[in-house]
Amino acid sequence: MKIEKRIKSSFSVIGKEGSTLDGQGFIQKLWEDANSHFNEVQSLAKKDENGNLVGIWGAMSDCTRSFKPWEDNFSKGLYLAGIECTDDAQVPDGWTKWTIPGYEYLCAEVESESTFSDVIEYMNANGVALVGAVHDFTCPSNGKNYMLFPIRTI
Repeated sequence: MKIEKRIKSSFSVIGKEGSTLDGQGFIQKLWEDANSHFNEVQSLAKKDENGNLVGIWGAMSDCTRSFKPWEDNFSKGLYLAGIECTDDAQVPDGWTKWTIPGYEYLCAEVESESTFSDVIEYMNANGVALVGAVHDFTCPSNGKNYMLFPIRTI
């Protein structure tokens, strides 16, 4: 497993929000909802110089929306399935916008179902603290999925 450090300034994501309290499979349902209504927010998406989406995010937060790690051994929290957008984007009905603080992250490509636990194990073994909620990121330019583990507020 390859782990890299990345710094990302504060950014905004517009998407469909749900909670672990919504039950099994809630994340998949959020993505289905977001994807089927993407046309409602497409114009708000942040794009690169070639007109491609900058990022697709499965942003996470504790239940207080403080962007702390999920609680109860990472089993309780909020999830936002969406796209990176401009900070001033106006949120259409039925959508939610989060502005995520800037962090230095450990970034790992998702290679298996154990990527999350493997990185947490690596962090524990190396004395690295998790300072915020972990985010899922899909890079539109290469189609790869990553997990970003905040290790320092910037």
